[in-house]
Amino acid sequence: MSARTDRSRRSCLAVPGSSPRFIAKARGLAADEVFLDLEDAVAPDAKQEARRSVIEALRSGDWGGKVRAVRINGAATSWAYRDVIELAEQAGRDLDVIVLPKVSEPQHVTWLDLLLGQIEQAMGYPAGRIGIEAQIEDALGLAAVDAIAAASPRLEALVFGPADFMASVGMRSLEIGAQPAGYAGGDAFHYPLLRILVAARANGLQAIDGPYAAIHDTDGLARAANSVAALGFDGKWVLHPGQIAAVNAAFSPGQAEYDKAELILEAYQHYTTVEKRGAAMLDGEMIDEASRKLALVAAARGRAAGLARTQSFGPPA
Repeated sequence: MSARTDRSRRSCLAVPGSSPRFIAKARGLAADEVFLDLEDAVAPDAKQEARRSVIEALRSGDWGGKVRAVRINGAATSWAYRDVIELAEQAGRDLDVIVLPKVSEPQHVTWLDLLLGQIEQAMGYPAGRIGIEAQIEDALGLAAVDAIAAASPRLEALVFGPADFMASVGMRSLEIGAQPAGYAGGDAFHYPLLRILVAARANGLQAIDGPYAAIHDTDGLARAANSVAALGFDGKWVLHPGQIAAVNAAFSPGQAEYDKAELILEAYQHYTTVEKRGAAMLDGEMIDEASRKLALVAAARGRAAGLARTQSFGPPA
């Protein structure tokens, strides 16, 4: 992954762009990313005022190193182009990522990429200054996910949108992010999640799961977050401050896992460069290039979570 796609996104907090109070509160929360929402969380008649509020919020105040994102309206809507132009022109220096919802074909991403490129030229921003997260929310988007993931070098992450996806395929449930009652086949979301994950990884992108809407069901949230974390996802959307801690914990390695990852990296570096060996033993386990790749992921997540090493490698005498 590039430095940009390696940004920590364990928890991505959705904040209505029409609520200055919620926006102000979000600054001090422990979410890795805050995205100010101009789409589903904002009524049609409030879109323009919400856009102004979001621009003001981006340009004022300290976001504490969080990834600063805005979810615009979908590419096929009448609001989208003004969202992009006004955000990028007026707050482009304070905006890290635009979240593009309802991406059903790669042309949606290409449109946003080209428009951002034109604005960056006009404003004197570095090329590629503003990244993109593409939200996969329906059957068309999932069917085209490989092409979508390869549509722009600005892409940093693919995001699963469970609510619209459930409606798109006719899933018999009204609980967003939860397993449909009566489904006996295991995890009803495993197929779309794995397809999104593979497409993301094949193109060097992060993969982010969508929200769990039952904000008071902490056990259900923890199960959902731990499941997608084990699958390989990098993070999950949260809808309420009370969900942040559980989601951060799910996507952070434990101390023992982090220490082991750092040991593998240090030992592999020693054995390949000093002893010129492609494989070696570490604490009774064989390590090789495949071990190094797995360790890189766990170590990066541990560092992003602020973990400190408690062990160091010492080559055998």
